[in-house]
Amino acid sequence: MAWESASEDELWNGPVARALASLETDADGLAAAQAEKRLAEHGANRLLERPRRRLVLEFLKRLRNPLVLTLLACAAAAALTREQASFTIIVVIVLLSVLLDFVQEHRALMAADRLRDRVALRVTAMRDKAPKDIPAADLVPGDVILLEAGDLVPADARLIASRDLYVNEALLTGEPYPAEKRSDDAADGQHAERLARADAVFMGCSVISGTARALVLATGRATQLGAIADEMRREPPPTAFAAGIRDFGMLVIRLTVLLVLFVLLVNLLFHRPLVESFLFALALAVGLTPELLPMIVSVTLARGAIRMAREQVIVKRMSAIHDLGSMDVFCSDKTGTLTQARIELAGEFDIRGEDCRDVLRWAYLNASFETGLKSPLDDALLAAAPADLTQWRKIDEVPFDFERRRVSILAEQDGRRYLIVKGAPEDLLMLSSGYRIAGSDGSHAFDEQARATAADTLKRLGEQGYRVLGVGWREVNPDRDHAGIADETALTFAGFAAFVDPPKETARPALDALSRLGISLKIITGDNEWVTRHVCVALGIRIQGVLNGPDLEKLTDEALSARLARTTLFCRVNPAQKARIIRVLRNRGHVVGYLGDGINDAPSLHAADVGLSVDGAADVAKEAAAMILLKQDLNVLAEGVREGRRTFANIMKYVMMGTSSNFGNMFSMAGAVLILPFLPMLPVQVLLNNLLYDTSEIAIPLDRVDEKMIARPYRWDIRQVRDFMLVLGPVSSMFDFLTFGLLLWGFRASQGLFQTAWFVESLMTQVLVIFVIRTRARPWSSPAHPALAATALGVVALAVALPYTALGAWFGFVPLPVPLLLALAGITAAYLAVAEQAKHWYFSRRRGRRPRRQRAASHMG
Repeated sequence: MAWESASEDELWNGPVARALASLETDADGLAAAQAEKRLAEHGANRLLERPRRRLVLEFLKRLRNPLVLTLLACAAAAALTREQASFTIIVVIVLLSVLLDFVQEHRALMAADRLRDRVALRVTAMRDKAPKDIPAADLVPGDVILLEAGDLVPADARLIASRDLYVNEALLTGEPYPAEKRSDDAADGQHAERLARADAVFMGCSVISGTARALVLATGRATQLGAIADEMRREPPPTAFAAGIRDFGMLVIRLTVLLVLFVLLVNLLFHRPLVESFLFALALAVGLTPELLPMIVSVTLARGAIRMAREQVIVKRMSAIHDLGSMDVFCSDKTGTLTQARIELAGEFDIRGEDCRDVLRWAYLNASFETGLKSPLDDALLAAAPADLTQWRKIDEVPFDFERRRVSILAEQDGRRYLIVKGAPEDLLMLSSGYRIAGSDGSHAFDEQARATAADTLKRLGEQGYRVLGVGWREVNPDRDHAGIADETALTFAGFAAFVDPPKETARPALDALSRLGISLKIITGDNEWVTRHVCVALGIRIQGVLNGPDLEKLTDEALSARLARTTLFCRVNPAQKARIIRVLRNRGHVVGYLGDGINDAPSLHAADVGLSVDGAADVAKEAAAMILLKQDLNVLAEGVREGRRTFANIMKYVMMGTSSNFGNMFSMAGAVLILPFLPMLPVQVLLNNLLYDTSEIAIPLDRVDEKMIARPYRWDIRQVRDFMLVLGPVSSMFDFLTFGLLLWGFRASQGLFQTAWFVESLMTQVLVIFVIRTRARPWSSPAHPALAATALGVVALAVALPYTALGAWFGFVPLPVPLLLALAGITAAYLAVAEQAKHWYFSRRRGRRPRRQRAASHMG
């Protein structure tokens, strides 16, 4: 069909008559039969629902995580070795963790569906040359719709005709100022950024005043709002936390498979009993797997969520606590987050830019007597100068229209009548023959120099980020009782009224706090560069560079990535571009947070590692966000970052434990099969060792965190985990082999004594090393939480006492001689001292060679 082949350039640019011809329609709309045919071919005007999988499939998808698969394999191993307790613990922990993620994700899928509620259910469209009330879903490209105050725009359309049309586009742009719309083909919309067009209206936006006849160009998913819905349907990239867990799971899998195969191979080469060797290898696999990690993560995150709730932050996705702590780039919309989203009068100036109170007097009179739609600028004038109007009487009014872009009031005081005009400053300057300056009662005639001065002042005010109105007046005959457009000449120009959306008082200290935490700021807004610069100056934000939406559109992702490090402000960007900036930042290795409160922010909230919104935000924004700030105060965000870093630090304590002392002991056990004529531990003893070790770490979520761990962003770094294991693991193995030698040659230990002694020694070293690993400082300068100290020391005491009990005999243990017990205590003390030195050396060396890109990232922007 010809109408389907019409290009976007034909539809959106050039005269609207060409768009009508391209869509084979006219100003009287489509015939009903023609519209019905197009509806069948093109589809309904709906934001389509996301195809839903069955809930079972959604749940099973969560099991693809490598760590989850490893834990389930270990649960099977525990079942084969008849360790029912281990099997039950692992399965319950995995299921609870997966179920929690499943529920959170399932709720998040509802976000895109909320967008459908923004579309008007019914609309007035021209069908068969007459207006008809039809379902908005039946609109097709080529339809002509009629709009009036109170309507929601049902599709993306170009104006054919309009009268006094104001549209609230905050849905898409986030800006508080109503947009003026006009149908003139010469409007500043030709070949412009689509959302900036003056002759276009967009689905979901609301008509504040006026009327219009518009040609529908795009419906459903082809609209600007549909593009947002598509962004919400996209599977977001894995967050920093999810990627870290996945990489750690792969590391565990590789090490486990390697160690188990090695043990099996050695036992087969030495012709040892096959079944016992297999069970020992399976027990090693269970011992190597940090099965308590999901519980540690869940409990630690839950505790962080509770603490953040006390700070007025509601956590919807638990893993976002970690992502908030790891965040090194914070992206924010401007309006409503850094500013108050409330227009205020910033000042009144004469043509030289000098303060002039007389401007406010005339502007206030005009706004007070105006009977048409009062704009936010009028409200700001009325709020700024409440005055007694009893001496004034309104005579007549020339209402605002888009051709004139001004409103005039004829008013009387003490028998003298004045025409007071307020509107677009460029137009008022052209209509003025004289002007007044501050401190002078007399008028001066405009000459070329004065007009140049006025134009320069107006330009300077715009560059400072102000919205500006011009104000003028002239005295008329006392008997004049009517005002018309022809009277708006020979005015005396009073000056300029400048308006601003003021920054939030709490924003500056909050941004300073985020900067001290090593987080750089990017402002991403639909507003223009000068307004955004003004806000940045007021908040003390250092601007490195500016990139505007039209320029950004021309850049490839690679070129955009190269510009990011030296760009602070992204202005005049649409919702899709906002999300693209965030994705490119993440591709550069940054952990990105985004704060927004409008539907236009939903794609960015969806794309970020951690999306943040506020309690008064649009429903879709709150659904897409991972956290909700109950107080519109960025200070709570800084405290949230600190809490996220505390949470991550405690999770990493368990990870570092599991990949250093735990792996070291398991390596030693695997190596022991080369020199021992018997298994170094029975399979049941390995599993008991692992169970007691995990029990000792249950209180990690309660532990204190050093301030140094909060001072800058940290994230999952598998290379660091591996390197730390390669430093601490051999230290653990060295003392294990020292114990082997002591037992074999010093005490001539039998199989039972050897297995018992090494069980006690391995558990003592594994558990007590938490006091070394839990802090980067010296252990005595950073004491552990009493609960962690109690569980760790309690498990060590249980391990020492167990061989002397009847239960210990059931596990194959024998009582240890006192000299041997003292020797094991001495080996453990020596191990802890050497481990502390190794840890200190490792982190000192790491600080000395801190990656240059990490330093750059912390200061970027």
